[in-house]
Amino acid sequence: MKLVYLLGLGAFALGLDAYVTAGLLPSIADDFDSSVSATGQMVTAFTLAYAIASPIFATLLSASRVRAGLLASLAVFALANAASAVSTSLTFLLVTRAFAGVGAGLYLALAAAAAASLVDRERRGRALAVIMGGMSSGTVLGVPAGVYIAEHTSWRATLWLVTVIGAVSFVGLAVRLPALPATESVTLRQRAQVVTDPRVASIVGVSLLAAIASLGLYTYFVPVMATGAMGGVETITPYLWAWGIGGVVGSFLIGSLVDRVRRPATLVVGILAILVVALLAFRLAASITPLLALLPIAVWGAVGWALQVPQQSDLLAARSERGGPVAVALNESALYLGSAIGSGLGGVAFAFGWSGSVLPLWAAGFAAAALLLQLTAVRAAAVKHPVPATAAAPAAVSERP
Repeated sequence: MKLVYLLGLGAFALGLDAYVTAGLLPSIADDFDSSVSATGQMVTAFTLAYAIASPIFATLLSASRVRAGLLASLAVFALANAASAVSTSLTFLLVTRAFAGVGAGLYLALAAAAAASLVDRERRGRALAVIMGGMSSGTVLGVPAGVYIAEHTSWRATLWLVTVIGAVSFVGLAVRLPALPATESVTLRQRAQVVTDPRVASIVGVSLLAAIASLGLYTYFVPVMATGAMGGVETITPYLWAWGIGGVVGSFLIGSLVDRVRRPATLVVGILAILVVALLAFRLAASITPLLALLPIAVWGAVGWALQVPQQSDLLAARSERGGPVAVALNESALYLGSAIGSGLGGVAFAFGWSGSVLPLWAAGFAAAALLLQLTAVRAAAVKHPVPATAAAPAAVSERP
């Protein structure tokens, strides 16, 4: 399991890097004398590259070269973050963020497979939990710490921290990671066949809309809270902690709920409904007093993290051995694509001079659209394409909101 923890350390760096930039936007914008909307596109560049890299590069990589791909992806990730830390222009920063996204997308896809191959079957679930736990803890614990470091030094110091963590994991794996068994190759055509499944497509569509709402809003958390209508907050760290702690609680509680219910899709309806209410309450509470917004922010974090557990479970049940892992990988790509779209739309709003206080309302609208899709297309597809009684879904692994 020691090697698995090294893999988990790399995942921790990924989780930190994926979301910490949301808290660094104002500092980076000031450094480059740029607008928040333009600077926010570095999140779009990272998440879009991640969404594309995960399915495509993992497919192109030879099934017999998992170890080489794992080390190469982590090296690209660490070097890209080092390049980001020394960026002298916004254009160069956007390019380096895209390369970091490519490395992150490929690394996480390969790290899960590597972790499962390093332990016996009885400990496989715990090994996968270490990888996903590293990713989530990088967000929940690392992001507030990274923002704190940036507030007391500079945003570049935070990216150097990500680089160091990635480099430590790389060195440890390069020295100790043995040759890994070849994995089953999955072609792009086979992936396309999975996504054309009406049930898979509708579930992934829900994840996409939910990511636009939740992750897109999180990208602009700092400038949103800084607007007068949201209380003019200058110190964002307590609110990041509220979101992160909510995510930990949501991730912990949802697993047992998924195990207890026969149809995880029913949980998704409730989660999305709570997300809509939380986003609307966030806007209302912050307009009264920012401290009052801590509760809906925590709820937003909880349901955002919790959503993907029943989603993954439903996808695995829908496809079973006929492409369940592929369907989950496509779902992960949808999450990052949704994040890219959300951050892009937020940038457009700021570019047009709109107040950041409208973004929670936009987010609630996309969450409501996800709820509507869940109530219509997902349910219709489940009725038309029911899961065979013998197709038991494997336990889902929670990853990110």
